[in-house]
Amino acid sequence: MISGESRRGRMAVRAAAFLAVLLCAGCAGVKVSSVSTQDYIAQRRGDVLTTGRLSASAREAMAVLGLNAQDCRKDPDTCIQALTATEGLDSERRLATLSEAWLADALAIEKQRPVGQQDRDRLLDAYLQTARAAYAYLFFTPRSPSDRAFEDRQTQVRDYYNYAVQQAVTRLFEQYRGRSPGPGEKVAAGPWQVLGEMSEVKLAEGRRLPHELVPASTLTFQGLRGMYRRDGFGAELVAVTARRVNDADTFKTPFSETPFPAVTAILSFPGDTLEQVMATREAILTGYDPYKRDAVQLAGTKVPLAANFTSGYGLWLARSGFATQALRNVLGSEEGIVAPHVYLLQPYDPDRRTIIMLHGLASSPEAWINMANEVLGDETLRQHYQIWQVYYPTNAPLATNNRAIREALSQTMAHFDPAGTAQASRDIVVIGHSMGGVLSRLLVSSSGTVLWDALRDRGRLDDKQLEQAREEFAPILSFDAFPGITRAVFIAAPHRGTPFAENTLSRWLSNLITLPATVVRQFAKLNRLADADGASPPESPARVPNGVDNLSEKDPYVLLTGRMPISPSVRYHSIIANDTPGVPLAESDDGLVPYRSAHLDGAQSEKVIPYSHSVQETPAAILELRRILKLQLDPQAP
Repeated sequence: MISGESRRGRMAVRAAAFLAVLLCAGCAGVKVSSVSTQDYIAQRRGDVLTTGRLSASAREAMAVLGLNAQDCRKDPDTCIQALTATEGLDSERRLATLSEAWLADALAIEKQRPVGQQDRDRLLDAYLQTARAAYAYLFFTPRSPSDRAFEDRQTQVRDYYNYAVQQAVTRLFEQYRGRSPGPGEKVAAGPWQVLGEMSEVKLAEGRRLPHELVPASTLTFQGLRGMYRRDGFGAELVAVTARRVNDADTFKTPFSETPFPAVTAILSFPGDTLEQVMATREAILTGYDPYKRDAVQLAGTKVPLAANFTSGYGLWLARSGFATQALRNVLGSEEGIVAPHVYLLQPYDPDRRTIIMLHGLASSPEAWINMANEVLGDETLRQHYQIWQVYYPTNAPLATNNRAIREALSQTMAHFDPAGTAQASRDIVVIGHSMGGVLSRLLVSSSGTVLWDALRDRGRLDDKQLEQAREEFAPILSFDAFPGITRAVFIAAPHRGTPFAENTLSRWLSNLITLPATVVRQFAKLNRLADADGASPPESPARVPNGVDNLSEKDPYVLLTGRMPISPSVRYHSIIANDTPGVPLAESDDGLVPYRSAHLDGAQSEKVIPYSHSVQETPAAILELRRILKLQLDPQAP
């Protein structure tokens, strides 16, 4: 028998439970918890490209339609059909989610190995569908891109577009490699028709198609401190036009435009309305030179053009083989070069000023790896300058290289600007490091009669003999400042030579150097002409000074050229390294070049940087060069 007290207890419990049910009626069971700021940002910004999972925005949009994100990954077709047909979402949410869903499908197909022909067509279709939905979201919804400028979702959709364009274009390139479509000819891409417009893209050697098309996003480089690019629309690509770099074919001409130009590809879809764009199966592929253009018109809207300014330069250096070839050059081996070569780091632009860079002894264009990259990365400098790097045989005598570099530069300019009227041929800046600094000084100097007077006095030549010598040796003993150069920057340059060229290691290296027979014969004859005392028999082999010899502070040629005046129309600057802390500046050196040799009276500026001889790689030297280059752009600057 249950007591009254027990009965009352049970009734109280039931009443409490009933009251709880009443109080929670209509309650959704919401609970709250805290997340860190980092987790919150990651949740809001993570998407199929960054995490491999659909974004929070996509999952929320799907939930509105009763779709489960996980089920959509398993059955993308059903999910995409539902998103395409629905009226339950506004156009922005629908198209953004549709673009991400198509991209998720494409990435899932990419993971399949191997990808058969049918899947390749489906994959290309998925990328084109991704790009089309993103394009429609960006330009055919009620709000313009500028109205959504601060929204994360627009940045995500732009990335879907750029990535899809990158993948679609590179896959189309592989599909039609070696079968270049004619002008105005459309190519089939599964159910799509794609029309290419590449008239603005300039490839080296007049090529219509490159050998490779490399996505810049897939490249990383060791040795480059920074990767310079511009955010915007389009796929950032590198068009590779040469299978081999620095082979015999390269040096058949004195110059070459970059075989790795930067290209930005855009896909647009014809139609005047959202419905027309989403119904089309046609696409227009347009290639742009990002150096010449920083914005494009898409569907009546001006948008920034994406660009990568480092990838092509880095790929060129990585494939050049400069590191090993530079040593062969200084020794004069068969695998080295015998004449200077001018490399244009971007397609020639008549409206940009020219920067000429000259490396030092036993070096190559790799000496400028970060300095050139920083110039390309500076928006102001990139808009106004183009870089030419001169690669020359550093084993050759300075006189020979001075003449040959002048000829290579003259032929390059005559090829691109025969009339000499382009901005590229005026207000040129020459920059030289070490031996390249000495050669840069020769480019802006006039020999006058300095070398002829020395030859006459040393060889005791009469007027007739001197005139005969002029007929044969004038090209290397007579020169004026190279036309068009109005500013020079000398970096760690031994203008008066260096005692390092006389030490045991340098003499050993000098004795290993082989010079071309033509150079040996020419300078042997010149030496005998100057040998008034007949100390050397005519049949004896003459000692011909090479590049290392010319850098000695005792070398007659470097001592004579140090007396030549720099053109009054050239403003010049010195960047000098000091690797001897605690030593008076006048007695300091950078480990190779003493201050007394690098210093030049009359320089507009002199920057002394605590560092060793390779000072051109330091941030301080690069900042100083950027200051000088911007000074050159100021018409009011001294």
